[in-house]
Amino acid sequence: MNQQADADAQSALTILVPEAERLVAPIREKYDPSAMTGMSAHITLIYPFLPPDEIDSLVLGKIAECSARFAAFDFSLTAISRFDGGVIYLAPEPDEPFRRLTLAIWNGWPQTPPYGGRYSEIVPHLTVAQVGDEQLCNGIAVKFALAARDQLPIKARATKVALLVKYGGKWGVQTEFALY
Repeated sequence: MNQQADADAQSALTILVPEAERLVAPIREKYDPSAMTGMSAHITLIYPFLPPDEIDSLVLGKIAECSARFAAFDFSLTAISRFDGGVIYLAPEPDEPFRRLTLAIWNGWPQTPPYGGRYSEIVPHLTVAQVGDEQLCNGIAVKFALAARDQLPIKARATKVALLVKYGGKWGVQTEFALY
C-alpha cells in the first residue's frame, strides 16, 4: 500500500513506557483501541500531530531541537485513576515534565492542540483501558487493581520523544528524538 495515499494515516508524539508493558499489555490488548493497532504503552504528548505526509526533514529537525531543550527524567507510574466515559489510566509522578514537553511541542505547532483540543486541561497519563461503558469499566478497574497491587509503582525514565505514525491501520515508531 502506498503510505502517502492512506486516508487514515495519523501521527502522534509520545513517551514510550516499556517498563509498564508487563503489567498493562494484557488489559490494553483487550480494552485499548490504540494497543489493538500496535501502539505500545505510552504517555501521549501530542495526538493528533501532523498528517504523516506533512512530516518532512524540517519538521523532524524542529522536533529534535525542541526535544533537545529538555533533560531526560525519571518518573513513576504510581496510581490507577479514571476519566469519565470508561477510561482507566496510570498516573505518572512527577507529571509536570510531560506537561512542559507537551506545551513546548504545541507551541511549535499551534494547529495541533493536545487531544485535538477536546479537553481544557493537560492530564499526563498512560491509558490502560478505554471502553466507553462505565459498568464494564468498573469490572476492568477491579481486575486491574488486583493485578497491579504488587507491581506499583513502576519506575521508568523518559529519554526520548517518539514520533509514531499509523499507516494501514497499524501504529509504528517512525523515529525518536533524544532528551538531554
